[in-house]
Amino acid sequence: MKKSTGSIDKEVGSRVRMRRMSIGMSQEKLGDMLGLTFQQVQKYEKGMNRISVARLIEIAKILGVDIHFFLDGVTSAKSTAGFAEENPPTYVADMMSTPEGLQLVRNFTGIKNPKVRKSIVQLVASLAIQEEAERSS
Repeated sequence: MKKSTGSIDKEVGSRVRMRRMSIGMSQEKLGDMLGLTFQQVQKYEKGMNRISVARLIEIAKILGVDIHFFLDGVTSAKSTAGFAEENPPTYVADMMSTPEGLQLVRNFTGIKNPKVRKSIVQLVASLAIQEEAERSS
């Protein structure tokens, strides 16, 4: 019986990818430092292969974060009480896993003027609304 990976493996892998990309490290470099191929790193990041605790500790050290970075907010079971979403949005991880999203965040955090930051948020919101309207037409 083959063990399959689940949503937790995908979430942890996504956080590995996000951190690796945020420090500008390639899959090849991380693989070399772990004694793995870049394909194995790719499988970890996509959640196709489960990352052992020992390996996750090693990855955390290489990427310069505490192991909790990969696990913070991850739950092992669905919440049955309250108004918790069944599938919480993954838009932050999705955005940070793209080169454009990472570049946007890096550049945005460099802007210190609150008025400029607010203008950028308004611009992005209006572009998203415009694109949604075009898709609906």
